[in-house]
Amino acid sequence: MKINADEVEVGHEIGMGLTGFGVFFLFFGMILFFDKALLAIGNVLFVAGLAFVIGLERTFRFFFQKHKMKATGFFLGGVLIVLIGWPLIGMVLEIYGFFLLFRGFFPVVVGFIRRVPVLGYLLNLPGIRSLVDKVGESNNMV
Repeated sequence: MKINADEVEVGHEIGMGLTGFGVFFLFFGMILFFDKALLAIGNVLFVAGLAFVIGLERTFRFFFQKHKMKATGFFLGGVLIVLIGWPLIGMVLEIYGFFLLFRGFFPVVVGFIRRVPVLGYLLNLPGIRSLVDKVGESNNMV
């Protein structure tokens, strides 16, 4: 079966929408004092959106690389703990796993944000600059 470019584009749009809604629900769930239902919906939407954007096989390969097993364990374990009903503990584990999983992307993100006019100015303020420099330097490749 051959897939044309329009079908791929629709899949990416759906994935970006799911990921965006997932981030929204996660943020909103944290704002509302770690509401476990919102956090659970956000987790499911975020992981489903990621699978739509990069594909199931690539998602599986990303999470289950040998050197990322610890990070994957924390992230998916946190998702499971949120789904079980302990949102605060689950979110702490998820955030730690997220930073371990995606730390290779942080230098790229920091470099991009530094080029945005207002945000770049804020990141270059004296107290924030040292923290951002520490987050932005990475010896790991993605």
